Amino acid sequence: MQLETRSDLYTVLGYGATCQIAQVVLLRELLMVFHGNEFSLGIVFAAWMIWVGIGSRVGAAVANRTSEVRRVLAVYAVALLVVLPSSVALIRVSRVFFDLPPGAYLSVLDMSITCLVVMAPVGLLLGGYFVLLARLRRHRLGAADTTGAADTYIGEAVGNALGGLVFTLLLVHSVASLPLLVLCGALLLIGLVIASDSATGAVPPSGAPGATGAPDDTVDTDGTVVVGASAVRRRGPLLALSLGVPALVALLAGGPLEEHTSRLQWSLQAPAYELLETRQSRYGSIAVLQRDDQVSFFQSGNLLFSTSLTDDRLVADGRHDRAVGLEEQEAVTLAHLSMTQHPAPRSVLLIGGGLRVTLREISRYPVERIDYVELDDILVDTALPYLGEGTRAALDDPRVRLIHADGRIFVKDSAGRADADRADVAGSDAVRTDGRRYDVIVVDVPDPATAVLNRFYTVEFFSEARERLTEDGVLVISATSTADLRGSAVANRNATIYHTLRRTFPDVLPVGERSLVYIAAVRQGQLTSDIFTLIQRYRDAGVASPAFSAAHFTVLFEPELLQRVNWILRHHGREADAHRTAPESAPLLLPSIAEMAAAEEELPAANERFFINSDFRPIGYYHTLIFWNVLARGDRGAILRRVAAIEPWWIFPPMAIVLLLTFTLRVFSAPPRKFAVLSAVFTTGMSTMALQVALLLAFQSIYGFVYEMVGLIVALFMAGLATGTTVVQRLVRDKARLGMLTAMQGAVALLALGVAVALPHAAALQSAAGVFALFAIITFAAGALNGADFPLAAACYLRLDLNVERATGTVYSVELFGACLGAALAGIAVAPVLGIIACCLLAALANGTACAQLLVCGRGE
Repeated sequence: MQLETRSDLYTVLGYGATCQIAQVVLLRELLMVFHGNEFSLGIVFAAWMIWVGIGSRVGAAVANRTSEVRRVLAVYAVALLVVLPSSVALIRVSRVFFDLPPGAYLSVLDMSITCLVVMAPVGLLLGGYFVLLARLRRHRLGAADTTGAADTYIGEAVGNALGGLVFTLLLVHSVASLPLLVLCGALLLIGLVIASDSATGAVPPSGAPGATGAPDDTVDTDGTVVVGASAVRRRGPLLALSLGVPALVALLAGGPLEEHTSRLQWSLQAPAYELLETRQSRYGSIAVLQRDDQVSFFQSGNLLFSTSLTDDRLVADGRHDRAVGLEEQEAVTLAHLSMTQHPAPRSVLLIGGGLRVTLREISRYPVERIDYVELDDILVDTALPYLGEGTRAALDDPRVRLIHADGRIFVKDSAGRADADRADVAGSDAVRTDGRRYDVIVVDVPDPATAVLNRFYTVEFFSEARERLTEDGVLVISATSTADLRGSAVANRNATIYHTLRRTFPDVLPVGERSLVYIAAVRQGQLTSDIFTLIQRYRDAGVASPAFSAAHFTVLFEPELLQRVNWILRHHGREADAHRTAPESAPLLLPSIAEMAAAEEELPAANERFFINSDFRPIGYYHTLIFWNVLARGDRGAILRRVAAIEPWWIFPPMAIVLLLTFTLRVFSAPPRKFAVLSAVFTTGMSTMALQVALLLAFQSIYGFVYEMVGLIVALFMAGLATGTTVVQRLVRDKARLGMLTAMQGAVALLALGVAVALPHAAALQSAAGVFALFAIITFAAGALNGADFPLAAACYLRLDLNVERATGTVYSVELFGACLGAALAGIAVAPVLGIIACCLLAALANGTACAQLLVCGRGE
């Protein structure tokens, strides 16, 4: 891209960087309020796109009615300086506008309203800013076509990419949200000061060349005007003012405001708790809250675990173990059920749970080695002062190896490969797994209420975990439940976990009531529900725990409760409409567990679509969101529940209608080329955004830390966008040919099909670096095709419309509206039920339809 002045470059790059950083910061803040729900990514992106699209239309109208473009831009920049940090504060108090019990999840409607309200002022201002910058650029060039828009589009994309990189590599760990957005507003003001004209700031009349600026400005051999020293001296005080005032505000007010709004946010989300401290981690914001003697740890708005504060009056039998409250009893039960289902465990893998009492209880057994995998070292450091002596002693036990790594990647890396990759890409300590197999694997993570947690409940993870078990190995995982599994929401979720486990393990035994523990064995017939056998194993191990005794087995394995739970989970989920109905009541005379296991082989297979949880169709995540919504709010008519009715064939009628309308107009009147061009723009925006949401969800399913990497992922997309636009600008002379635009639609459709084929293979790659490289290539390619499409579509539409600002605003806004629909469909409707691969197929079909439209309209051109 050739700019007439370097000041143009600074202005556009600053705008792009501001857009990117603002989007990522607001996204992260919204994820906190939405409890880390990644399906909300579609809603967030949709709201962003729709308001930026409307803002670009408004900006086009303003640009056509004023010659004082720089002054309008200055007004926009000052408004953004106020609006950006205010939006963060609004997000943090947004729960007050909804009738929510403490800890309840926001519904899809609540999230949509929140995003639309929060994004409105930011999106309107940034959308208008783009069109005004394009107008300014066009007049500098003296161009009568869309070259100014294309140049601005490239500069914005490059700024986006730079902003994403700087945020991911530097800012995410060091600068809080409010001060960061104040500085972003300052960045816009600085760009305008650099680009300002020393005279009136007016843009020359349409078609006239721009003024060169100060007398000592020079012109390079390539035509670039270099701002002279007098201009720099003249603008120095303005530069100092535009940077100094916001920096001072960020320094003096940013910290106190950040702390005040954080406390206000948590007082609304958990009013009975006191916020003790917050810490920033690369994997999410950590908050420590206290209620009476209970301390709870949250990350990205999700409850990780709770523990009790030390109270010397409650110390039992001189062991310095604190009394176990209700919040810790589940962990105690999980530990002892896990260890007694194996006759003589020697090696144990614990994923999560070590900071509550699970590790402490496991370490009471005479095992040789315990590998404890905990992803976040900052979480461990934050929790240590609040832990009891028993847990701290377990962490110091020489048999315990604390590994800071992603549990999913650790399990997958069975041959000890990609150690350096994991350290570099996954942000974990390099740990060689040495191919060790374990007698017991305990997965102590929260319910699959996010994509990052759901990845520990999928058929892919269970298959990987089985490969790490010995011949008599046992895998144990738990989930929240209710008495008798009443209602379809809890039965759907918990039956999904059972049927998914049964896809991999021949023997699965659910135990419990309020907290359901799933025990899965490699060998058929290994698991036991015999109370006397379990008590004998417990005693043989020589375990003495003040929180657990042999009598607990009598309660946990009470025959009637155990048989009823097993009967419901084994039978529910096998009919086509099982997800819509409550589970069938268990018979009065229940068969034994052994009889159920034998009879299960004769039952119909589980419903694949709604009861088998996988990385690329996270139906367990979907059922969990509905379950928590019902549990906290009694919302049985949730929008998410209706999403389950979506069928794959629904995409075909709209496609057929569009093609039929195009063909009819082509035959009986003039070819609807405007309609076809805008359809191509719309579908490209929809397809690339659907692909981006699909890639983010897939990345989260495989890697598990999109919270940190979202800036880098979007930066890769925007780098591709800039590359694609630049290539077309430099190499394509006649951009207004429909044939070129048609070929571009076909290329996007083929890319989407390729992604649909490649993603499942990406999950199977052993190298973490290889997986990341594949995601980077796909993301960059999607951005490049989207970027190449914009100047072609803008040129084609300008040939039909003849008004530059209107053509620029129309194409830009239609692309954003398409992106809005793509984000909403992918995040809310398609990915939760039809799966991530279906998002890619949706993108392929949409662009295939646009390609067909252009072929019909382009005949005889």
